[in-house]
Amino acid sequence: MRIRFARAAAIPALAAVLVTTPSASATTGKEGTQPVITQVKTAASFDFAAGDSPENINVNPDRSLTVSMLGVPANKPPKLVRITASGQRTTLVTGHLGDQITGNTRGSDGTVYYNVDSDDASRNGTWKLPPHGHPQRLAALPDGLPNGLAIDTAGRTLYSADSYNGTVWAVPTSGGPAKTWQSGPALAADPDGSLPLGVNGVRFHKGAVWVSNYSQGTLLRIPVTAHGNPGRVHTVADDIPDFDDFAFLNNRSDIVFAAQNDPTDRVTVVRPNGTTQTALTADDGLASPTTTAVSGNQLYIADAGFEAPHDAKLQSGTISLKALNGHPHH
Repeated sequence: MRIRFARAAAIPALAAVLVTTPSASATTGKEGTQPVITQVKTAASFDFAAGDSPENINVNPDRSLTVSMLGVPANKPPKLVRITASGQRTTLVTGHLGDQITGNTRGSDGTVYYNVDSDDASRNGTWKLPPHGHPQRLAALPDGLPNGLAIDTAGRTLYSADSYNGTVWAVPTSGGPAKTWQSGPALAADPDGSLPLGVNGVRFHKGAVWVSNYSQGTLLRIPVTAHGNPGRVHTVADDIPDFDDFAFLNNRSDIVFAAQNDPTDRVTVVRPNGTTQTALTADDGLASPTTTAVSGNQLYIADAGFEAPHDAKLQSGTISLKALNGHPHH
């Protein structure tokens, strides 16, 4: 997620179609090495002019995807969309013009939770969509930029990143006010950065809250204590510019696939020891990548298409475990 956009003039519509053209550069790799991600293709093309600029992805148990569409870059209402493995699309939620739907996650009962960034205090905050129900706001959030969203393993607490205020909010799934869970310099924006965005993506993984800091370019791990409080902030990796959101290889692994938004336009592998390795670049078709998601050995990348020609799309690629474990890295 970059920043709260000014409203823009509409752009001539592009047809949204499914395509399967592989990227040549992703399948060749550098000389003497094997690529970590192969068979990269466009799984779905989106109509940027209609507001379909993807911001966040959540993989569902049936391998369908819940995708947040920003809307604002094209001056359209935001949407929450479900995309099946066969490419069928269903709009779950349509938001208000001028708002943004940012992070989304899913409870074990099928409830979809999502953040709404709005100048209207009555809409800004964390929302829920129960199965076969209607959208309702779960908790208000103060003026800021609600961004990434994660749920704990027990399904009791949501962790919401606020990129403007450098804060992670704790939101009870049972209802009640949001509370500051963690804030401080590590989560704040770099005062010398090009965009005033601090904590951005957030994931709950192996008993800890992991977050990215956009302008500081860091991956942070914050243990959750037995009482639910934050432990000491650990910097896992740094020097990851334009670090938007990320996904883990699986529930057991601490290997991360980091999406680096433009102008970096890169997907980087981050290992538990902090070393990094470029996996994909603009040569592989990346266009303002906002997040990644993993389903089995498939990596999904959301391309928001912020820059002309506004190539908003969902890409997929195959993760090579052999290359992932055998590559040199820095």
